[in-house]
Amino acid sequence: MTSASALTVTALCKVFGGLKAVDSVALSVEPGERRALIGPNGAGKTTLFNLISGDLPPTSGRITLFGRDVTHLPPHRRAALGIARTYQITNLFPSLTVLENLLLAVQALERTKLVLLRPVTSYAHLYARARATLESVGLGDKEAEVVKNLSHGEQRQMEIAMALAGRPRLLLLDEPAAGLSPAESRMMTELLKRLNSGITLIVIEHDMDVAFALTDRVTVLHNGCVVADGSRDEVKASPLVREIYLGGA
Repeated sequence: MTSASALTVTALCKVFGGLKAVDSVALSVEPGERRALIGPNGAGKTTLFNLISGDLPPTSGRITLFGRDVTHLPPHRRAALGIARTYQITNLFPSLTVLENLLLAVQALERTKLVLLRPVTSYAHLYARARATLESVGLGDKEAEVVKNLSHGEQRQMEIAMALAGRPRLLLLDEPAAGLSPAESRMMTELLKRLNSGITLIVIEHDMDVAFALTDRVTVLHNGCVVADGSRDEVKASPLVREIYLGGA
């Protein structure tokens, strides 16, 4: 289905006891689109990402990825269809080197991960892909560094590299600039702007400068519901959005 949306979410709900964290969310993202997902703390943004990636099962509703219903598929099956994500908290192997982390990510969707009798060092193409991915995020000179010795900003770059290693078609980024200095945040923004234009990008970001610099369209969540959806200028001009998120006036 060449005309299929990259992602379609229909009447999606997630209930935790008496809390409706995601409430009848509808969302459609086209291939290659850059979309920001914003809203105050507790709006349901990360829960929505968890539903899309398969980390949480929905209470009700439907999720379609590139024309295929993935509502009940586990995360690894969705990853095989082209979805990758990062998390608010860095999710790396701190005692391994940068290159070793990338090799694990590169192998994740390859049949070589099932081969036990042949060392990974014999797969030159995996090393080439891992090194090329590191170069693409500006960490080409850090491959021998142990991850726990990297700066916070470099670990954020590593997370992007790990997500890109599987050659995703849809990339979900959960606050990629969280905890970064202004200079690191600018570097992260430039890195993400250079991503392959064929990758569909959805980004949760509290830094509005980063969110608006990276994306063409913005979806606003509040109390688990979509309250606004449109271009950057439309969302910036919305009195409701200004009231609930951007601070009014």
